[in-house]
Amino acid sequence: MGELDGWRLCPRCGAELGGDAARLACDACGFIVYASSKPTAGALCVDNGRVLLARRAHPPFQGFWDIPGGFLDEGEDPLDGLRRELREETGLEVEPQRFLGIWMDRYGGDSTAEATLNLYWTAQVVGGEAAPADDVSELRWFGRDELPAADELAFENVPLVLAAWRNEHS
Repeated sequence: MGELDGWRLCPRCGAELGGDAARLACDACGFIVYASSKPTAGALCVDNGRVLLARRAHPPFQGFWDIPGGFLDEGEDPLDGLRRELREETGLEVEPQRFLGIWMDRYGGDSTAEATLNLYWTAQVVGGEAAPADDVSELRWFGRDELPAADELAFENVPLVLAAWRNEHS
């Protein structure tokens, strides 16, 4: 099951769409839609060797620890999206520091879930008061050697990002 499964009619003119799992097109009006990964931006807020994690308040992975961040709005600069998501989820104003990398994943627990392209930075807290909000039920600072076990972490990319950060500081 892919992102375009279920698309049968053109959203612009109502004519039949043709194509495959990666691309659908409308011969009547020229509309084309591509299956693509959804971009996200997240931040490892680091303070005195500790990193801030957020417990997810909603599915998927409700109750699991996650790196604060989220989906970018259409046309949104990734760093602006990172700042917005951190403010919405944690109440904190952050300034991105260093780009950690890009990890692919899926927004859910199986191969049918929507593909995501996840961009991560380290970030410094520059203002605000830490308080769980939006999609977060709890915030907690973890030391390098106190990180939750992999089976307590949301999404396959989260332990990989934390391992990359941890390995840089070992």
